[in-house]
Amino acid sequence: MEKREGQGIIRLTEVDKSFDDEKVVKKLNLDVREGEFLTMLGPSGCGKTTTLRMIAGFEQPDSGEILLEGRNVAGKKPNERNVNTVFQNYALFPHMNVFDNIAFGLVEKKVKKDEIRTRVQEMIKLVKLDGMEKRMPSQMSGGQKQRVGIARALVNRPKVLLLDEPLGALDLKLRKQMQGELKHLQRRLGITFIYVTHDQEEALTMSDRIAVMNNGILEQVGTPEEVYNHPETKFVADFIGESNILEGYVEHVYEDAIGVTMESGKARIPETGYNSEEMVYLCVRPENLKIDARSHEGFSLRGQVREHIFIGSINKTMIELPNGQMLKAETPAEDELVPVGTVVNIYWNPGKVVVMRTKEEMIYNIIERSVQIEGMPNEPIF
Repeated sequence: MEKREGQGIIRLTEVDKSFDDEKVVKKLNLDVREGEFLTMLGPSGCGKTTTLRMIAGFEQPDSGEILLEGRNVAGKKPNERNVNTVFQNYALFPHMNVFDNIAFGLVEKKVKKDEIRTRVQEMIKLVKLDGMEKRMPSQMSGGQKQRVGIARALVNRPKVLLLDEPLGALDLKLRKQMQGELKHLQRRLGITFIYVTHDQEEALTMSDRIAVMNNGILEQVGTPEEVYNHPETKFVADFIGESNILEGYVEHVYEDAIGVTMESGKARIPETGYNSEEMVYLCVRPENLKIDARSHEGFSLRGQVREHIFIGSINKTMIELPNGQMLKAETPAEDELVPVGTVVNIYWNPGKVVVMRTKEEMIYNIIERSVQIEGMPNEPIF
């Protein structure tokens, strides 16, 4: 029976991997859907490349199961799996021209010459390398070499294409161009892409879903909109985009809201399902943080404007809280700026905050009498 797009093509279950007694992947569970562009995102050393290499067969898990189209591929060599890998360093054969580099895998599989010629020419056209068939790698730019590497992987018609930071060696302009080309290519072919990067903008731009990893643990899997607007952990909120993260505890529980006390103020949040004295993080993106001379109902959070940073179409305003924490607010560049040194009220629209539970008790040192900035009274709001 033919698989429908969206069904699982790869499943990792309770996968562990260690090097020199250090666990680099910990109890990883991940389903990859057929035909999707999934990006594994995280900082260096988080386990994303090791996970990709285990799917490819270059590494074997210490425990757990890796299924490809429902079959356990543990122990199978890379060439025994219907996947191909594109590396950051291109891995082209320097003594072979473009045509021969792309054809290499088909020659190894003893595919007929006429079919090799047809399939290689299809790939050359697909990755826009027409007329370069006889060019050597030393005569090509980084972007052209990367296209050859992608064509060489795709010519084998894999079920899954694995890409290990393939654009990392390119300059910014070419990198952005190749991002668009890769996404278009994936859409056109309908092949499952699993893409590894540490670049959050790249992940947000290209992906159907993003798997965020940290210290060997899968923190969250979701669409770009989900991981950006609804982060499930502090790490995700902090790693993807810019965030203002405030620490506090639930002081009051109402029928339709909670009252959160922070070191520098209080806020009433329209959330339910929390318990009194439960510790939480509040995550507010800079574009959602507002400042005003007026006070706003449900907020007693104030700070002092310290700096304005011009970034093209936006201005970034830095606001210092009484405890020294800096918050960021973004406004359109044409908006009038609040003078540096002004004490302002800080607030956000009710639906523009994400509340996250935490067990990190040691980070909380809520001060009953907050540090005062001149002109900043601390009235109760609950």
